[in-house]
Amino acid sequence: MSWLEIIALLGGVLAMLFAIGTPVALAFLGANLIGAWLFLGSGAGIEQLVRNASMSVNSFSLVPIPLFVLMGELLFHCGLAYKAIEAIERLLHRLPARLGCVSVVGGTAFAALSGSSIANTALLGGTLSQEMLRRGYSTTLALGPVMAVGGIAVLIPPSTLAVMLGSLSGISITQLLIGGLVPGLLMAALFLLFVILTGHFRPQSAPRDTSASAYTLAERIVPFLRDVVPLFGIFVAVIGSMLAGIATPTEAAGLGAFAALIATALYRKLSWAALTKAMTETAKVSVSILFIIVASTTFSQILSFSGATSGMLQLINAVDPTPMTLIVCMLLILLVLGCFIDQISMMMITLPIFMPLAHAAGIEVVWLGLMMLVAIELGMLTPALRHPADGHAGCQPLGAAGQHLTRPPRPSS
Repeated sequence: MSWLEIIALLGGVLAMLFAIGTPVALAFLGANLIGAWLFLGSGAGIEQLVRNASMSVNSFSLVPIPLFVLMGELLFHCGLAYKAIEAIERLLHRLPARLGCVSVVGGTAFAALSGSSIANTALLGGTLSQEMLRRGYSTTLALGPVMAVGGIAVLIPPSTLAVMLGSLSGISITQLLIGGLVPGLLMAALFLLFVILTGHFRPQSAPRDTSASAYTLAERIVPFLRDVVPLFGIFVAVIGSMLAGIATPTEAAGLGAFAALIATALYRKLSWAALTKAMTETAKVSVSILFIIVASTTFSQILSFSGATSGMLQLINAVDPTPMTLIVCMLLILLVLGCFIDQISMMMITLPIFMPLAHAAGIEVVWLGLMMLVAIELGMLTPALRHPADGHAGCQPLGAAGQHLTRPPRPSS
């Protein structure tokens, strides 16, 4: 079989399995079984698939994934994230489109504590978006900032998706995590500027809310100092330890999880029920991710051993595109794939092809990895053909003006 026929066969199997609603890990496992039987030597190929399953998850570099997930789950289920969002809402009372600004600032703060775009979007979408729509905000300001800031969570460390991309591609996880900090904060600043300018020049899109004016100066500042500033000790524990060179990403993730546990205990929010729920959700997400990594390892080997990867490289070398042209094509592919499949599936399909091309063209892989993370999140915001179940669960609104944030049901992972 030619390399085009091989890619068409494996891609067709994946497309068919995705179309009938097969979970990502099982879809890739089905494609791997067919590929291993045909291209790795029938029975011997199946044995290699089993060996890959053991070797791919027996990696110390994967430990940050469950630890980063645990950080966000603890803050989510213990309620500290909601108290932080409420404190930020009081602090930003004078800004136009105040709740839109709270979405950006609060989402960025939680992104630095959770590392999960799903948790970020669920938190903000279940509280602020519903309340903005109720108060008469335009759909652009009610939903746009929440979706945009959800994407920042994959850049600002700790980022579970960045750890997974580094593990699958061989890119330094430390460099990916640290390298995403400045771009993430820059994007957050631009999002905030957009919301402020929109609220100022189009006041009809964001009705002025006077309920916050009832708060005194102390009632605005004290909650921020009490409920937000101390939580950034978690961020310092993760990023500071890596920047100082005293901890690897795995050790930094351990410090962050421990700091989150201590924070919930000091705020007297830690309960056995919340801890059990956080651990259960962490296990669910982590097992799902590890299953996908198992499938990805064999899929990459099949593409390489069958000649599909080398055939693709030869074709690209024959065309001889410039590195910038190659990068633009990679990013466009991710944007298109985002209309059909989820983030992890995009990485599993493209990384076995993109990384050899990047190395051959002399592209800086850390920079490419960060660009891929942004493109993957943008792809998830494009008009989607995914099943409605891929979205987040319904959430409760914020409630009447001045009331405390209510806690939405936890979305399915």
